[in-house]
Amino acid sequence: MITLHHLNKSRSKRIIWLLEELGVDYQIKPYLRDSVSFLAPPELKSVHPLGKSPVIEDQGMIITESGAITDYLIETYGNGRFAPQRGTKEHLEYNQWLHFAESSGILPLLLKIFVAKDGCETNFLAQYAEDENSKIMAYLEQSLEGKSYLVGETLTGADFMMSFIVEAMENFGASHAYPNLVAYTERLKSHPSFQKADEIEQKHG
Repeated sequence: MITLHHLNKSRSKRIIWLLEELGVDYQIKPYLRDSVSFLAPPELKSVHPLGKSPVIEDQGMIITESGAITDYLIETYGNGRFAPQRGTKEHLEYNQWLHFAESSGILPLLLKIFVAKDGCETNFLAQYAEDENSKIMAYLEQSLEGKSYLVGETLTGADFMMSFIVEAMENFGASHAYPNLVAYTERLKSHPSFQKADEIEQKHG
Protein backbone atom coordinates (compact mmCIF):
# COMPACT_ATOMS: atom_id res chain seq x y z
CA MET A 1 0.00 0.00 0.00
CA ILE A 2 1.17 3.52 -0.81
CA THR A 3 1.85 5.78 2.16
CA LEU A 4 1.54 9.51 1.65
CA HIS A 5 3.29 11.70 4.19
CA HIS A 6 0.92 14.64 4.12
CA LEU A 7 1.53 18.10 5.57
CA ASN A 8 -1.55 20.23 6.11
CA LYS A 9 -1.97 23.28 3.87
CA SER A 10 0.72 22.09 1.49
CA ARG A 11 1.28 20.94 -2.06
CA SER A 12 0.57 17.34 -1.10
CA LYS A 13 -3.17 17.96 -1.59
CA ARG A 14 -2.67 17.49 -5.32
CA ILE A 15 -1.14 14.07 -4.62
CA ILE A 16 -4.25 13.10 -2.64
CA TRP A 17 -6.33 14.16 -5.65
CA LEU A 18 -4.19 12.08 -8.00
CA LEU A 19 -4.35 9.03 -5.73
CA GLU A 20 -8.12 9.36 -5.58
CA GLU A 21 -8.35 9.62 -9.38
CA LEU A 22 -6.12 6.57 -9.79
CA GLY A 23 -8.28 4.55 -7.41
CA VAL A 24 -5.30 2.90 -5.73
CA ASP A 25 -5.04 1.81 -2.12
CA TYR A 26 -3.19 4.33 -0.02
CA GLN A 27 -2.92 5.59 3.51
CA ILE A 28 -2.12 9.03 4.84
CA LYS A 29 0.33 9.79 7.60
CA PRO A 30 -0.57 13.38 8.56
CA TYR A 31 1.70 16.11 9.90
CA LEU A 32 0.64 19.52 11.20
CA ARG A 33 2.44 22.80 10.67
CA ASP A 34 3.58 24.79 13.69
CA SER A 35 0.79 27.24 14.52
CA VAL A 36 3.25 30.13 14.99
CA SER A 37 6.05 29.57 12.48
CA PHE A 38 3.85 27.69 9.95
CA LEU A 39 6.82 25.38 9.39
CA ALA A 40 6.64 21.61 9.05
CA PRO A 41 7.24 19.59 12.22
CA PRO A 42 10.67 18.02 12.76
CA GLU A 43 9.11 14.54 12.55
CA LEU A 44 9.06 14.83 8.77
CA LYS A 45 12.86 14.74 8.77
CA SER A 46 12.68 11.10 9.81
CA VAL A 47 11.15 10.42 6.39
CA HIS A 48 13.38 12.72 4.32
CA PRO A 49 16.32 14.90 5.44
CA LEU A 50 14.71 18.10 4.16
CA GLY A 51 11.56 17.52 6.18
CA LYS A 52 9.35 18.47 3.23
CA SER A 53 6.02 17.18 1.99
CA PRO A 54 4.70 15.48 -0.07
CA VAL A 55 6.66 12.27 0.26
CA ILE A 56 5.36 8.84 -0.66
CA GLU A 57 6.55 5.37 0.24
CA ASP A 58 5.80 2.61 -2.26
CA GLN A 59 7.34 -0.76 -3.04
CA GLY A 60 10.22 -0.12 -0.67
CA MET A 61 11.03 3.26 -2.20
CA ILE A 62 10.81 6.77 -0.79
CA ILE A 63 9.87 9.28 -3.49
CA THR A 64 10.01 13.04 -3.02
CA GLU A 65 9.14 16.15 -5.07
CA SER A 66 5.61 16.64 -6.37
CA GLY A 67 6.55 16.36 -10.04
CA ALA A 68 8.50 13.15 -9.56
CA ILE A 69 5.70 11.68 -7.43
CA THR A 70 3.09 12.62 -10.03
CA ASP A 71 5.16 11.14 -12.84
CA TYR A 72 5.83 7.95 -10.88
CA LEU A 73 2.22 7.37 -9.87
CA ILE A 74 0.90 7.94 -13.39
CA GLU A 75 3.59 5.72 -14.95
CA THR A 76 3.06 2.96 -12.39
CA TYR A 77 -0.70 3.01 -11.81
CA GLY A 78 -2.22 5.11 -14.58
CA ASN A 79 -2.71 2.33 -17.14
CA GLY A 80 -2.36 4.86 -19.94
CA ARG A 81 -4.41 7.55 -18.24
CA PHE A 82 -3.38 11.08 -17.27
CA ALA A 83 -0.37 11.39 -19.60
CA PRO A 84 0.02 11.62 -23.39
CA GLN A 85 1.97 8.95 -25.21
CA ARG A 86 5.73 9.36 -24.91
CA GLY A 87 7.49 10.66 -27.99
CA THR A 88 4.59 12.86 -29.02
CA LYS A 89 4.39 16.64 -29.14
CA GLU A 90 1.65 16.46 -26.51
CA HIS A 91 3.95 14.59 -24.12
CA LEU A 92 6.63 17.23 -24.51
CA GLU A 93 4.06 19.91 -23.71
CA TYR A 94 2.85 17.85 -20.76
CA ASN A 95 6.39 17.45 -19.41
CA GLN A 96 6.99 21.19 -19.67
CA TRP A 97 3.91 21.89 -17.53
CA LEU A 98 5.03 19.32 -14.94
CA HIS A 99 8.29 21.25 -14.51
CA PHE A 100 6.71 24.68 -14.87
CA ALA A 101 4.49 24.08 -11.87
CA GLU A 102 7.45 23.72 -9.49
CA SER A 103 9.80 26.20 -11.17
CA SER A 104 8.57 29.28 -13.03
CA GLY A 105 5.02 28.91 -11.77
CA ILE A 106 5.57 28.48 -8.04
CA LEU A 107 8.31 30.98 -7.18
CA PRO A 108 6.32 34.23 -7.61
CA LEU A 109 3.42 32.70 -5.71
CA LEU A 110 5.65 31.65 -2.82
CA LEU A 111 7.18 35.12 -2.70
CA LYS A 112 3.69 36.62 -2.55
CA ILE A 113 2.75 34.24 0.30
CA PHE A 114 5.96 35.04 2.23
CA VAL A 115 5.52 38.79 1.81
CA ALA A 116 1.93 38.58 3.02
CA LYS A 117 2.90 36.45 6.02
CA ASP A 118 5.84 38.69 6.97
CA GLY A 119 3.68 41.79 6.92
CA CYS A 120 6.58 44.22 6.54
CA GLU A 121 6.94 46.93 3.92
CA THR A 122 9.44 45.93 1.25
CA ASN A 123 11.57 48.00 -1.08
CA PHE A 124 11.41 45.58 -3.99
CA LEU A 125 10.07 42.13 -3.20
CA ALA A 126 6.33 42.79 -2.90
CA GLN A 127 6.04 44.55 -6.25
CA TYR A 128 8.30 42.00 -7.92
CA ALA A 129 6.10 39.16 -6.67
CA GLU A 130 2.98 40.97 -7.82
CA ASP A 131 4.37 41.67 -11.29
CA GLU A 132 5.67 38.13 -11.76
CA ASN A 133 2.38 36.61 -10.64
CA SER A 134 0.58 38.78 -13.18
CA LYS A 135 2.89 37.44 -15.88
CA ILE A 136 2.17 33.86 -14.84
CA MET A 137 -1.59 34.43 -14.85
CA ALA A 138 -1.46 36.12 -18.26
CA TYR A 139 0.56 33.19 -19.59
CA LEU A 140 -1.96 30.69 -18.21
CA GLU A 141 -4.84 32.74 -19.60
CA GLN A 142 -3.27 32.63 -23.06
CA SER A 143 -2.36 28.93 -22.79
CA LEU A 144 -5.94 27.99 -21.84
CA GLU A 145 -7.60 29.86 -24.70
CA GLY A 146 -10.06 27.49 -26.36
CA LYS A 147 -9.01 24.59 -24.12
CA SER A 148 -10.58 22.71 -21.23
CA TYR A 149 -7.29 21.43 -19.81
CA LEU A 150 -3.64 22.32 -20.20
CA VAL A 151 -2.78 19.45 -22.55
CA GLY A 152 -5.46 18.31 -24.95
CA GLU A 153 -9.04 17.91 -23.82
CA THR A 154 -8.48 15.53 -20.95
CA LEU A 155 -7.22 15.65 -17.39
CA THR A 156 -3.48 14.95 -17.13
CA GLY A 157 -0.68 15.15 -14.59
CA ALA A 158 -0.12 18.72 -15.75
CA ASP A 159 -3.48 19.67 -14.26
CA PHE A 160 -2.82 17.87 -10.98
CA MET A 161 0.45 19.78 -10.68
CA MET A 162 -1.01 23.16 -11.58
CA SER A 163 -4.04 22.76 -9.31
CA PHE A 164 -2.14 24.00 -6.25
CA ILE A 165 -1.06 27.15 -8.07
CA VAL A 166 -4.39 28.10 -9.60
CA GLU A 167 -6.25 27.42 -6.35
CA ALA A 168 -3.79 29.60 -4.43
CA MET A 169 -4.21 32.36 -7.02
CA GLU A 170 -7.95 32.12 -6.54
CA ASN A 171 -7.58 32.29 -2.75
CA PHE A 172 -5.52 35.47 -3.14
CA GLY A 173 -8.29 36.94 -5.28
CA ALA A 174 -5.72 37.44 -8.00
CA SER A 175 -7.21 35.47 -10.90
CA HIS A 176 -10.68 37.03 -11.19
CA ALA A 177 -9.65 39.21 -14.14
CA TYR A 178 -8.65 36.16 -16.21
CA PRO A 179 -11.80 34.37 -17.45
CA ASN A 180 -10.03 31.35 -18.95
CA LEU A 181 -8.12 30.83 -15.72
CA VAL A 182 -11.26 31.20 -13.61
CA ALA A 183 -13.12 28.67 -15.78
CA TYR A 184 -10.18 26.26 -15.64
CA THR A 185 -9.97 26.48 -11.85
CA GLU A 186 -13.69 25.80 -11.52
CA ARG A 187 -13.38 22.88 -13.94
CA LEU A 188 -10.67 21.26 -11.82
CA LYS A 189 -12.69 21.82 -8.67
CA SER A 190 -15.76 20.20 -10.25
CA HIS A 191 -14.10 16.76 -10.29
CA PRO A 192 -15.55 14.60 -7.50
CA SER A 193 -12.07 13.32 -6.65
CA PHE A 194 -10.84 16.90 -6.23
CA GLN A 195 -13.69 17.54 -3.82
CA LYS A 196 -12.82 14.31 -1.98
CA ALA A 197 -9.20 15.47 -1.70
CA ASP A 198 -10.45 18.76 -0.30
CA GLU A 199 -12.44 16.92 2.36
CA ILE A 200 -9.51 14.70 3.25
CA GLU A 201 -7.16 17.66 3.54
CA GLN A 202 -9.59 19.47 5.83
CA LYS A 203 -9.94 16.35 7.96
CA HIS A 204 -6.18 16.32 8.54
CA GLY A 205 -5.94 19.98 9.55
